[in-house]
Amino acid sequence: MNPSISLLALAFLVPAGFALLAAAGQPAERVWDVALSALLALGLGVVAYFACGFAIQFGGLGLFHTNPAFKDLSLMWSALGPAYGRGWGVLGLRGFFLAGGANTLDAYRLFLAQLPLLTTATMIPLLALRRRVPALVALLAGLLMAVVVYPLLGNWAWGGGWLAQLGHNLNLGHGLVDLGGAGPAHLAGGAFALIGLLLFVPARPRRGDEPAALPPAHLPVLGILGALLLPAGVWAALLSQSWPVGAPLSPELIGLNLLLAAGPAALLPGLYTWFAAGRPDPLMVARGLAAGLIAASAGAPFLTPAASLAVGALAGLLIPVFTYLVVEGLRLADESGAVVLHGLGGILGLLAPAFFASGQYGAGWNGLGADAYLGVVGQGVTGLWAAAGRQPDWPGQLIAQAAGIGACVILPVALALVILGVCRGVQLAWRAAGKR
Repeated sequence: MNPSISLLALAFLVPAGFALLAAAGQPAERVWDVALSALLALGLGVVAYFACGFAIQFGGLGLFHTNPAFKDLSLMWSALGPAYGRGWGVLGLRGFFLAGGANTLDAYRLFLAQLPLLTTATMIPLLALRRRVPALVALLAGLLMAVVVYPLLGNWAWGGGWLAQLGHNLNLGHGLVDLGGAGPAHLAGGAFALIGLLLFVPARPRRGDEPAALPPAHLPVLGILGALLLPAGVWAALLSQSWPVGAPLSPELIGLNLLLAAGPAALLPGLYTWFAAGRPDPLMVARGLAAGLIAASAGAPFLTPAASLAVGALAGLLIPVFTYLVVEGLRLADESGAVVLHGLGGILGLLAPAFFASGQYGAGWNGLGADAYLGVVGQGVTGLWAAAGRQPDWPGQLIAQAAGIGACVILPVALALVILGVCRGVQLAWRAAGKR
């Protein structure tokens, strides 16, 4: 796909929509913190990605991409070396400060296409932690997402790294399938925010014998507005991506699948809360729609419309259940929905292609099967339930998707435990010293 400038601009509705959705669940006195966090995420993301994030993510893209504009982005550090298949790339090493092979219009376009997802990933922990942890800790969390977590995961998934090469190296399907950042942006951001909340924010008090209530929607109009912005923004963000070579993707199918997933994902939480509480809950409906979009974003080019409807319905059904588990079971004060919305949506998004990809679309994804795959001419990305005339790619594609889920959880969790854990230790030691 060759994104136009208008698509690149429209994709910024994604972080704007998620910021409004996060604000809807906040007490009025914290709404300005949400607005500030969104702006800080954009500022941190742009500067950090320009300095080193782009190089980490796409510094080795020229080794796998046939576009001559990327030929000088050809240095990738590999954990096992090129003797193992096409290498197990981990870290790009060209293109720092958009120089050294990244000073081309195509590289600039690639840079711009990443900014909405990067901003979203940076914003998720900021929205969850701002004003509930020391300001420098919240900024550090956003900076780590922008400099380390998102670029590394983006390299592994889209920059020719080891997750993308699982099909070549281990015959695991087409490698990781994730067009829209369900893993590197949403799941990773939710996992990072989860550790921050567990370390710094006191657990909610137990309700005792009181019945569980729905999370309050302090400013529901913001949630509705944010949810309405997201379909157009997510569609534009997906169409803005320009990988992989040799896999023609249909803009019409992507848009249809996104909307078909969003419909039941909004409808079912509304019906559930109407039944359980006597009225549809606006925040739950808005989060359901957003979760459906996230869940469909990874595999939107590869699913049938009926499968996208099923994915959206599953997201809509699970949003109230997952909200209860996080708020009442873990007793997390997750007003922004970082864990509930982005965590659940990211997991469902990465699992969807393993089950529902039909094999009708995506021939050539990650450089595999441009002519034929599993003995079938024109077969593309395939999961368990393949279309007629296609062969199921099972369990290979499931293992590749599970590896993506593991990477998108383990990396941010490990980094958050180490860095934020040290910050929490320093904070507790400082408080203890002040009491003496």
